[in-house]
Amino acid sequence: MPENQENRRGQSTRSIDRIVIVGGVAGGATAAARARRLSERTEITVVERGDHVSFANCGLPYHIGGMIQERETLLLQTPAGFRSRYAINVRVRTEAVRLDRKTKQLVVRDVASGVQETIGYDVLLLSPGAEPVRPPIPGAGSRRAFTLRSMADMDAIKSVVDGEKPPRAVIIGGGYIGLEMTEALRERNVEVTIVELSDQVMGTIDPEMASLLRGELSAHGVDLRLSTTVVSIDEGDSGLSVRLATGEDVACGMVIFAIGVRPEVKLAREAGLTIGSRGGIVVDDQMRTSDPDIFAVGDAVEVQDLVSQTRTIVPLAGPANRQARIAADAIFGRPARYGQTQGTAICKLFNVAVGMTGLSEKMAVRLGVPCEKVYIHPSSHADYYPGASAIHLKLLFDPTSGKVLGAQAVGADGVDKRIDVLAVAIRAGMTVFDLEELELAYAPPYGSAKDPVNVAGFVAANVLRGDVKLAHVCDLKALKPDQVLLDVRTTAEVAAGTIPGSINIPLDELRSRIQDLDAGKEHVVFCRVGLRGYLACRILSQHGIRCRNLSGGYITYRMVTGSSGSKPKDTTSKEAMGRVTGEKVVSSPVTQCSCPASGSAPGTGTPPLPRSSAGTVPIVKVVDACGL
Repeated sequence: MPENQENRRGQSTRSIDRIVIVGGVAGGATAAARARRLSERTEITVVERGDHVSFANCGLPYHIGGMIQERETLLLQTPAGFRSRYAINVRVRTEAVRLDRKTKQLVVRDVASGVQETIGYDVLLLSPGAEPVRPPIPGAGSRRAFTLRSMADMDAIKSVVDGEKPPRAVIIGGGYIGLEMTEALRERNVEVTIVELSDQVMGTIDPEMASLLRGELSAHGVDLRLSTTVVSIDEGDSGLSVRLATGEDVACGMVIFAIGVRPEVKLAREAGLTIGSRGGIVVDDQMRTSDPDIFAVGDAVEVQDLVSQTRTIVPLAGPANRQARIAADAIFGRPARYGQTQGTAICKLFNVAVGMTGLSEKMAVRLGVPCEKVYIHPSSHADYYPGASAIHLKLLFDPTSGKVLGAQAVGADGVDKRIDVLAVAIRAGMTVFDLEELELAYAPPYGSAKDPVNVAGFVAANVLRGDVKLAHVCDLKALKPDQVLLDVRTTAEVAAGTIPGSINIPLDELRSRIQDLDAGKEHVVFCRVGLRGYLACRILSQHGIRCRNLSGGYITYRMVTGSSGSKPKDTTSKEAMGRVTGEKVVSSPVTQCSCPASGSAPGTGTPPLPRSSAGTVPIVKVVDACGL
């Protein structure tokens, strides 16, 4: 029976006397409430080490930053609320310390008094979560060095920000928590330095997409230090001094570790449960561990990735909630099964959002999964309706079948909608041909008649149908002797910068100048975003001239290389005409490239500002108006 039909089947078939749940929040609290809805007679006990059994941990940075004013709004449920509404016994400030699987006994300890006692169970559910990584460097234990996992962590950070008003904070790590805390602290007028070991922020996406975030960080005065790390933290009377691997010291009032998390599996490991290669508790598709009477959910478990079919750990609230519901159903004999995970996520960074689902390109390369990619840069809604802004979208798909493998998007508006649609497409096993046919809601304030999801499908399907051949920025690193770069933008656009070594024939002049081109050479065509390049390729190919369209055009080139390009060659000059006719071919230098398949270095991020011909002009403020 198909999974979705099996999950719809009816009533519970198993009677359980006692369920004990270790850990609350998304996994444990959700499982407890679901278990109660399935059985009124079962005794349910939740053991939580912290002070709060159910709180919105994803909202912690936003309370620190002041976007969420009232602390109490983060408390989703209290022990008293669980008891009165669900008849569930919740024991906070109680730690599970030992598990005897043979006798089905759980030893717990009161955190305050240290007194231990034993609780019996028929079924045990583990939701211990994951703990933030605190690196083993000198000074990591400073009272001014924090991690962010609990309400207590939030309170401690907010107390320092409110009371001491530190002039600067150093955030170690540029992932979800690091970026969200960066925004929160800048909202509180705290200067921020991000130190990231990798050569990009937001490591779950590809480097060229992450380069778009660097401009947003720069526009908000964030000091970003990539490809380096912190080697020590020294505390003095006036604050902290953070020593970087570069030898530089950064003075600050607080440090926040946002390096990542590791699954809390100590209890499970000591009890002999199977731990996987990724360090998480191994579970089946009903969230059952190697012990048939013990289930596990949330950040501490290894699950199957939907696209790559590899084992993975996804510390996100959405999957934890779904796993908890499925585990509760399975405990009572229902046939519900977890449909794997695809890592759909979104993060707000000041005025932009970055979203992703499915495979990234670098993950596909690492796993040996064949993939092709296209880039598009459409508007979030109809251009003629006020407020439209650019969405930069990358779509990955199988080069043979067209099956959608992954997507990433960055933009000021509409990112969530497109990523959600593409997440459903991946879940449903859809192809880029299906994306062409999707009927999505349209009105000028909300979208376009051809939604960006449709457009991504059109562009990818054109490639698979053979209507156009693609080129990518990495292909420009070393053009072959029989290749020519052709810029088909207007002369006014080209005057602001172009790819070095290219010639310029505007699209509207292309038909009348076909005779100027060498039919024996392949022309790598580009425009601003790819549409005019596609039109040019259709013209050229039907005139017998080999050609490729640079996916995503000049915008993608700048994302990948961080370059603002160069001034174009005069296509009326002898040298330029020689390039057109093939008398001389000049390779186009791409000094840096972020294509994971190439193994080359990532782009430098935000393109540099052009200098005035009159000399250096002092910059008062940088305004990113690319979405206007």
